[in-house]
Amino acid sequence: MTRTVWDSSVGKKTVMAVSGLIMLLYLVVHMIGNLKIFFGTGEFNHYAHWLRTIGEPFLHYEWALWIIRVVLVAAVVAHATSAYQLSRRDIRARPSKYVHKKKRASYATRTMRWGGIILGLFIVWHILDLTTGTVHSGGFQEGRPYQNVVDTFSTWYGNVVYIVAMLALGLHVQHGFWSAAQTLGAGSRTRDRALKTVANVLAVVLTAGFIAVPVGVMTGVVS
Repeated sequence: MTRTVWDSSVGKKTVMAVSGLIMLLYLVVHMIGNLKIFFGTGEFNHYAHWLRTIGEPFLHYEWALWIIRVVLVAAVVAHATSAYQLSRRDIRARPSKYVHKKKRASYATRTMRWGGIILGLFIVWHILDLTTGTVHSGGFQEGRPYQNVVDTFSTWYGNVVYIVAMLALGLHVQHGFWSAAQTLGAGSRTRDRALKTVANVLAVVLTAGFIAVPVGVMTGVVS
């Protein structure tokens, strides 16, 4: 039964929609947490430490954080796999170009695939930069996330990589939220305008919220 659902286009679209919404929920929470950097070193570092102690003493140190990471990795893999397979299926269904060109799609729609690739590469870089410290500039300091963030956004390439990725994220969320709503049956003639508004607001708020951090460092508000 599970295999049959997964093999269908509807099943893959549903997996893509649900995994996308899981990641969207995480992004909203992550953005709010990131903005705590504007309240100072102590506040931001305390927040980062709290993330590792969620659920104590019932859960061991960092267990909740690892559970979140596992869920996110599963969501990313499911989302990317279903997107790739749907894309390949779509290409096989259209072996030759249409004689008549279709109506030009929105910029967000036309860049979904490239946006997904950009975000995938960014996730790898972001982890290596601020989680493991492997590619971090200025010397990674364990337990001092505030300083690590400032170090990253004190470099031109750190800012460029992050801002480009967040712009791609905004476009991805704008189209992805709308598509997920349609796939899961939330769309209707009366709800379409509201769903499009929510998609646009989420895209703008997330993009602005995430980009505010590097801008804060560049302007000296965060230092």
